[in-house]
Amino acid sequence: MDDILILLVFACCVAAVLGALAWLGVRGRRRGVGGEVMGPFEEMWHPAATRYRAEIRVQEERMVPLPSADAKEQTA
Repeated sequence: MDDILILLVFACCVAAVLGALAWLGVRGRRRGVGGEVMGPFEEMWHPAATRYRAEIRVQEERMVPLPSADAKEQTA
């Protein structure tokens, strides 16, 4: 009986950890944040997605914002 109880407690703990990770993933996707929290787990399970996000981040940093129409009129 004690062995079954120990196994049941262990299974519940594993399920709780997996459920918490799934909840964090859904919450991060909805809010557009969470890369810091879910990043290491995503890198383990899906390294191609991590490389893709890093490339997108680099491209976003390279983009130069266009001047507004008001700025063009003031300089002319």
